[in-house]
Parts: sequence; structure tokens; C-alpha cells
Amino acid sequence: MFKTLTLASIYELQGYKDEALVIYQEILKKDPENFEAKQALKRLKIHKKFGGVNEAAKKMFINASSSSEELKNFERWLMKWN
Repeated sequence: MFKTLTLASIYELQGYKDEALVIYQEILKKDPENFEAKQALKRLKIHKKFGGVNEAAKKMFINASSSSEELKNFERWLMKWN
């Protein structure tokens, strides 16, 4: 199998992040200066740090009305990530 940026990108888009990560790493072993693989590796490693959904924030968002203090709190929480 040819392990290319295209294949890694397809895996990534389909949600197979670990498989994509392996391909990007193999590409970088052969070509350490490959800009696209470097960027993808950074992106996937950041993504791996977040293990799941923040259930408290999700619940706050789902239950908040447009004029409620909960929605304002949720907006403040989102701004921390911006």
C-alpha cells in the first residue's frame, strides 16, 4: 500500500485519526521537511489531547435559553477556547 498524504488525509477526514497519524509520521521519516505532514501531525496531536466532549458544557448549551444566564456562561466558556 502506498502511504501518501492523500491517503492520510482521507483517513483523517473519515475519522481514522490514528491511522492518519501513523502515515504522516512515516512520511516525515522519509521527508522530515514535508510541510503538509508536519502541519497534519501538529493538528492530530492537539486533537488527541482532547479525550471527549465536555459533558457539563454540552448540557449547559442544550438546556440554555437564548436569554438565560447559562447561555452567557457558555459563551464565556467558548471565548476561552478562541
